[in-house]
Amino acid sequence: MKELTVSPIVERKMKQGIHVLDARDFPQLGLANTLVQLVSQHGSFLGQAYLSSQNKGIGWLISREKVPVNQAFFQHLFGTARAKRRAFEASDTTTAYRLFNQDGDGFGGITIDRYNDYAVFSWYNEYVYSKKEEMIRAFRTIYPDIQGAYEKIRFKGAGYESAHLYGEEAPATFTVRENGVAYQVFLNVGLMTGIFLDQHEVRGSLVDGLAAGKTLLNMFSYTAAFSVAAAMGGASQTTSVDLAKRSKELSEAHFKVNALAVDNHRFLVMDVFEYFKYAKRKGLSYDIIVLDPPSFARNKKQTFSVAKDYHRLIAQSLDILNAEGILIASTNASNVSLEAFKKEIEKGFGGCKHRYLETYRLPSDFVSNQKDESSNYLKVFTIQVKK
Repeated sequence: MKELTVSPIVERKMKQGIHVLDARDFPQLGLANTLVQLVSQHGSFLGQAYLSSQNKGIGWLISREKVPVNQAFFQHLFGTARAKRRAFEASDTTTAYRLFNQDGDGFGGITIDRYNDYAVFSWYNEYVYSKKEEMIRAFRTIYPDIQGAYEKIRFKGAGYESAHLYGEEAPATFTVRENGVAYQVFLNVGLMTGIFLDQHEVRGSLVDGLAAGKTLLNMFSYTAAFSVAAAMGGASQTTSVDLAKRSKELSEAHFKVNALAVDNHRFLVMDVFEYFKYAKRKGLSYDIIVLDPPSFARNKKQTFSVAKDYHRLIAQSLDILNAEGILIASTNASNVSLEAFKKEIEKGFGGCKHRYLETYRLPSDFVSNQKDESSNYLKVFTIQVKK
């Protein structure tokens, strides 16, 4: 195994508990897709890492000791991760949740999600993909109850996005439950599955009464999971807006599996910023507005970045929000800290009175590295606006 001497900056980050290796700290790195021993400039062993570029960093620290990265290594990781999630296994109201979450569970570059009795592996770089056979054997040892598994390829070069991995094949679409609500999912179509599992606590608040008797506008709605949760929680009306052409079909499927009539629920394939203009022009207003945009988006007319443009969503929402209305402001941008996100939100309020009711971070199944703010990427504020 090769040794890689790191700078005092990297050594300090490691001692702080950060596992991801930042490309900016390795400007002339000539190694890739390999294990290395990290040593200080004085030659002392600091830890074992692997190098492999992904959307987040160029590698991960995986151990403070010299260990073989084999099936036994992964069995230990998966066994420890399973023990943390016993409460989810025992639940009869939630059957879809995360089983393994990158550096939060001790190994960056891979996530594993459970959808009833099926697992979905997401590979984020070439190195973890090269170890998949050992990981799968280890996983099947720890989870003999999983009937079948799928994979999602989240790095460039593999030539495909999704495939069946082992065991029984899942139906093309089937139903999972979360907080007692049914959602229709699909495991072998592109990178999506029909629901973002990290938002289950926020959706739970809608199910548990936040939306009761209220009208809700769900922007960047994807499959309208927030809208379904609100409808099941007693919302009188929901409107879901997303630019993706399939969003309407996928959204209606969630309502159908919950036996919800769609008479008071609208699904619009439309640009969000155009809808703000439309709603204001038509005199439409809402009691709750959900704002959960992608970290970065581009269409023919404009680009959108959470770090620079989220305040525009807040400002335009205020124009169509009812008195004492609620904004659910959300982002999964790992490069935007909680403080920076709140500052961007405040910019949008422009002096309008409001108070923060709840703050949500990643739920307990999405175990994060508490020493690294970027690991706990989800940031959601429930805000009541005083008009």
